[in-house]
Amino acid sequence: MLIRKWNAREGYGEAIGHHGELIQGVFEGPEGNLHRGLVSLPCRHLKSRAKFWLHGEAGVSVTPGHCEKSKRAAELVLQTFGGGRTGGHLVIVSNIPIGRGMGSSTADVLASILAVFDSLHSHVTPDILMQIAVSAETACDSTLFTQVAVLFAQREGKVVEAFKKPLPLLDLISVDAAAGLTIDTLTFEPARYTSFEIELFRPLRSALRKAIEDSDHDLLGRVASASTCINERFLEKPRLNEIKAIGTRHGSVGTQVAHSGTVVGLMYDPANEKSAENIELAMHALRMSGFEPEFIPH
Repeated sequence: MLIRKWNAREGYGEAIGHHGELIQGVFEGPEGNLHRGLVSLPCRHLKSRAKFWLHGEAGVSVTPGHCEKSKRAAELVLQTFGGGRTGGHLVIVSNIPIGRGMGSSTADVLASILAVFDSLHSHVTPDILMQIAVSAETACDSTLFTQVAVLFAQREGKVVEAFKKPLPLLDLISVDAAAGLTIDTLTFEPARYTSFEIELFRPLRSALRKAIEDSDHDLLGRVASASTCINERFLEKPRLNEIKAIGTRHGSVGTQVAHSGTVVGLMYDPANEKSAENIELAMHALRMSGFEPEFIPH
């Protein structure tokens, strides 16, 4: 898990953001209990980078000062694994938008944890990493896992199901449906699903598993669109139907959202020879409707 070695007292870590989720709901775990879970849609061009310097003084300081969760994560690492060392300075640089549901807080926290462990010249397992992250900020995303896609219990820091393959590659048109709104995803009240909705997540999970195994973009798009629809009553995305209609008209395989954020994504199969033209047409239609879309390649 170590990203890079610096000098004896300086550590480095980085973590990526995401573009919301492909699915989010309540799912049965291997032990038979229900868990809140999600499958994040990673965005590798969105990154948080952290440096941590150990020093002899007590306490952790952080730049920028608003990254309190990252500071707490660094303190937790030192308390448990620091061997009596309690002080250091943490610096975070990130290009992940804040308050849009794109994992900025989780990425900062994960990068910070990695940086502190690196400064201690210690390894950290994914399980410990996730448990520290949850302790520091209540919930976290699954972007740490890159080898395979995972259904992740974000408030427990545990994998509910590891799929056999990574997610299929996707091209994405990103639309901020509420550009003037900032959402604190960690204070956002968890969705209260009905028993009927919880039952709907069972076949959606099976369909997601098949879509990943077969690299079936159309099926993946249908799963994401269904999750978007179910969760719309908990955090409405302004003009979502208009965005979806533009996507349908121009060859999108589906619509995904940040379930506790503001961004909407129109999904495209990068292997489809018509996708490039359809993306261009959809981007034009979105601009004509007053949106500011961004193309995110696979």
